[in-house]
Amino acid sequence: MSEDWLVGSDRRAAAADRIYSAATDLIARDGVDALDIDVLATRIHCSRATIYRHVGGKAAIQDAVLARAAAQIVDSVRVAVDGLSGAERIVTAITVALGRIRSDPLWQLMISLRGAQATSWLSQSPMVSDLAVELNGLADDDPQAVQWIVRVVFAFLYWPVDDVDLEREMVTRFVAPAFR
Repeated sequence: MSEDWLVGSDRRAAAADRIYSAATDLIARDGVDALDIDVLATRIHCSRATIYRHVGGKAAIQDAVLARAAAQIVDSVRVAVDGLSGAERIVTAITVALGRIRSDPLWQLMISLRGAQATSWLSQSPMVSDLAVELNGLADDDPQAVQWIVRVVFAFLYWPVDDVDLEREMVTRFVAPAFR
């Protein structure tokens, strides 16, 4: 290959972004477990060694892709809950997160898997717990409340209500009172 596949001053960040973007596309198309470093390297026109040097191996790439996708959802929720508190913050955080998760192809795949990898990563991730604390305005010394919120979101994802207004009403009626 005669051209350098990375241009610009921050080569590591550019390489990681390019690798993660391509990995996201491959994972959304083929699934998390189907990610193959050789296919990824071919797709972005680099060597396996370049991938390992810039972002690590398959597990690190999978985690980073999921974390990046989660960060996009979190950014949307942060904007939506800005200035809200109490029950309204909880209801808004949950319903906005549900809407964003459902509209993202990568998260659609994760939801469809319903397998141990998807649910264990999300339910056991310290990042997910920290974000649940921040976005819902929970006390960080109440890990049961955090786990409960994560499980409520999973319940709505895996057993959706067909009407978003009804879903919001259910969250308002049954979840919000726990946080008044």
